[in-house]
Amino acid sequence: MRSFLVAGNWKMHGDSAGIKQLLSDLLKSLPAEPGIDIAVFPPSVYVAQVAADMAATPVAVGAQNVCDQSGQGAFTGEVSAAMLGDVGCQYVIVGHSERRSLYGESSQVVAAKAKAVLAAGLVPVVCVGESDAERENGQTLDVISAQLAPVFSALSGEELKKIVVAYEPVWAIGTGKTASPEQAQEVHAFIRALFAKRDESTAAKLRILYGGSVKAANAATLFAQADIDGGLVGGASLDAKEFSAICRAAE
Repeated sequence: MRSFLVAGNWKMHGDSAGIKQLLSDLLKSLPAEPGIDIAVFPPSVYVAQVAADMAATPVAVGAQNVCDQSGQGAFTGEVSAAMLGDVGCQYVIVGHSERRSLYGESSQVVAAKAKAVLAAGLVPVVCVGESDAERENGQTLDVISAQLAPVFSALSGEELKKIVVAYEPVWAIGTGKTASPEQAQEVHAFIRALFAKRDESTAAKLRILYGGSVKAANAATLFAQADIDGGLVGGASLDAKEFSAICRAAE
């Protein structure tokens, strides 16, 4: 049976004092032994701080981005997956729609980043999703398939067993709009079917998260769907009570 994962993407929010308070409030709100996996993704400059503070807790730590090059080298401004692992990261988000749209990251670059994350022994959370126009034009499944194609080409069968996928319809991120449970389930089932074409066992164990204005009010109905295995939560993860309520819905 797949274990649920609720991941909080803090994006470019927070400072040292505010993050310390958020984590303190979050730990007070969560059960001592949650029945799910929980992770938070702070801005990169705070990853080490959060990892140190969460070391003895059930909350894992991830990074929001990573260099597509492994090892070390002359890549000014970049952070490698090995460096993230060295300071306590366990997960790394790759291919978030904001990285794709604002910084021009292609699906090939996303696949390379996933490969680099796996090489460092970390778990990539590979994000896919369609725009409002693409959904209106009936292109959703074609877009998802095209975004995942380089991942299937770049990763081995063993590597595919180790990733997490997050479906995040671009039109629902930070807009207050949310895909209906039925809309989300359709895409999640399609993603699982794409993996099943490669290996049914991998598909059955694959965790597919939903991201797109997830909040306490809609989490339970989303998580009740057969192929939704948790959430990639944006704005609501900055509110300890709201985020813990989402985690409890997953439990």
